[in-house]
Amino acid sequence: MAMFVHLTSAANTPRIRRAGVRADSHGQGGLRGVYCFPVLRSHTLTHQWLRELARHGNRGGMVAVHLRLDDAQPVLVGRYGDRSRGAQREVPAAEAVRRIATLEDPRGWEVFLPRAVTPREVHRIRSAPQVAGWRYMPDAHGRRPCTCYGCRVRGEYGGRRMRERLPHPLDGPPPPPRVLLARLDAAGEPGDPAVLRDLLHWFGFRRRGPVDRLARLAAHPDPDVREALVWAIGRWTTPGVPALLDGLATDPAEDVREAVEVMRS
Repeated sequence: MAMFVHLTSAANTPRIRRAGVRADSHGQGGLRGVYCFPVLRSHTLTHQWLRELARHGNRGGMVAVHLRLDDAQPVLVGRYGDRSRGAQREVPAAEAVRRIATLEDPRGWEVFLPRAVTPREVHRIRSAPQVAGWRYMPDAHGRRPCTCYGCRVRGEYGGRRMRERLPHPLDGPPPPPRVLLARLDAAGEPGDPAVLRDLLHWFGFRRRGPVDRLARLAAHPDPDVREALVWAIGRWTTPGVPALLDGLATDPAEDVREAVEVMRS
């Protein structure tokens, strides 16, 4: 039997003891299953994914779920980046352990079980070292972290300070609303489309905003500005947004109507 470790939030422990590990993860080719890693001689390498997984939220810390899988169980094995290129290979579980154990540098490698884990396959659940492993990627220490919208984790400890210290040219942090509204007033009537699209881009990072001040842009002669308005306010919880989107849903420009449909889906 091949031994693997699956790292998860401690809050999932009762459910795992009762029903096993659910196939909640998406793997190569759209498969659903469970990510895990072979139990190696190196404690650090075995738990290398812990700090990176912990970045995405956990309650009560992380735990290590040890799994016993049949040696012939088909799994996918490869580096993290291989899944997007379809380069991960299907091999028996025992071969996945052998392949990773013989690598000179197994950091960033992963094993994907394309199904759920049954309770009988859960060998034990124990606390995991909360500071083991790398963050972002192997050898990331000393590199400037990326603060773009795709890389950052909402609510991450120290995330706001890092974005303020290393602002991304497109993804913020956004200027304060008073600064954006001052730019809106300075743009005049009907306003430079480039300036308006830029400030709407920054408004789109907010959860609420001054709908009453932006409502006039729904009648702007440039359809790109009206479309940018939809993307900016479409997810806001501010009163007045649904009514504004109702008007834009009948806009003469097809791109604007499609944007409203996407934001409402």
